[in-house]
Amino acid sequence: MRIIIVGCGKVGSSIASELNLEGHEISVVDIDHGAVDKLANSLDVLGIEGNGATYDVLVEAGAEYADLLIAATARDEINLYSCLMAKAAGVTHTIARVRNPEYTNDLYRIKEHLGLSMAINPEQTAANEISRLLRFSGALEIDSFSKGVVELIKVTVPQNSSIVGTALSKVDNLRGKVRICTVERGDEMFIPNGDFVINGGDRISVVAKPEIAAKFFKRISIAIGRSKDVILLGGGKVSFYLAKTLIKSGANVKIIEKNPERCNFLSEAIPGAVIIQGDCMDQSLLLSEGVEHADGIAALMDYDEENIIITMYLKGITKAKLITKVNNASFDPLLHDQNFECIIHPKSLTGEYIARYIRAMQNTGDSNVESLYRLNDDKVEALEFKVNAESRVTNVPIMSLNLKANLQIICINRGGKIILPQGTDVIKPEDTVIVLTMQKGLSKLEDIVKR
Repeated sequence: MRIIIVGCGKVGSSIASELNLEGHEISVVDIDHGAVDKLANSLDVLGIEGNGATYDVLVEAGAEYADLLIAATARDEINLYSCLMAKAAGVTHTIARVRNPEYTNDLYRIKEHLGLSMAINPEQTAANEISRLLRFSGALEIDSFSKGVVELIKVTVPQNSSIVGTALSKVDNLRGKVRICTVERGDEMFIPNGDFVINGGDRISVVAKPEIAAKFFKRISIAIGRSKDVILLGGGKVSFYLAKTLIKSGANVKIIEKNPERCNFLSEAIPGAVIIQGDCMDQSLLLSEGVEHADGIAALMDYDEENIIITMYLKGITKAKLITKVNNASFDPLLHDQNFECIIHPKSLTGEYIARYIRAMQNTGDSNVESLYRLNDDKVEALEFKVNAESRVTNVPIMSLNLKANLQIICINRGGKIILPQGTDVIKPEDTVIVLTMQKGLSKLEDIVKR
């Protein structure tokens, strides 16, 4: 697709990076010459210096031939106006970054006029991701497929688990309703077969319906219950959205925020939360507010360094699930070495969500990728294909397909019926198929077999 991205900040750069990996033809626009130059030099994209909300600049960026414009500047008004001008310049589809909840609530009134295909809020997206992690407090990562019907959940196997020392073929999978898809052991990654033996400390990814996964984890002694008492460090936008979601789910929420004006706003906007004015870096304050006894704590302050430091402190005093918001991806090697449990990158999440949406827009042909998740430090990809027609992989027993190495068909969704396939199962037209692979570059379902 030909795509124009207006805004070369952290969000725009993340989106450009994600879409560039998938081979789209990208132009980026920003009034900041340095930002345009930096992005154009680091990625294979065309850089245009100028105001992306003006007709002439959009035409220079190729709006007449573009399939999509993504407006990702720091200002909602500019993003919405850019979408309106893009439609006037001939762009069929537009996506806008919209952070103000007042605008978000009214977008349905003007969506058609703007040609707006999607509006995305990075802070809301991050809050949704954190909420899912707190729903399964023992989970390291959760990825959803088939519109949330199936989840891929990563957990650490404790030394006392009943599956330690057991081959996968001997693990009770609740009559085929659960499958262990990947195993991380140190720096090694495995897509295991039935003979693979689980060790304590392994990080396993399990595919199942959420309610089935909960039963399985309980049976194998993995504590994964919902976080009921949650403390949010920092009262910014992510905390605002997250607190509202958690309170609706029945959790007790406490927000610690330094700014008194922000505290007053939060007290009025979220009456169900306890708001504490104070410094989140004050260890005595944290202890007095019960961090030792909380089920979940999210470090959501404005500065990455503060979130990282306070998480390191909390690791030594609480058993709560710890979630750390980090915008700068260059910190990732440090966090990996320090065994941080859960890291959230709001800007990167935005790029990933938009990329998934664009894949769905491109759904033509026999089968296409509807969702793609890069897992385990990009060592593994989980792809969700929609089967639109007959092909050489349909109506053939899976055991008869000459599948590529390090690849598994882990799930088939057939009209809402979830199948964790065995060798005798077949793929049919209209199925949604989830494939887990260490092979890169799969673009259609037929790519899973050797040529």
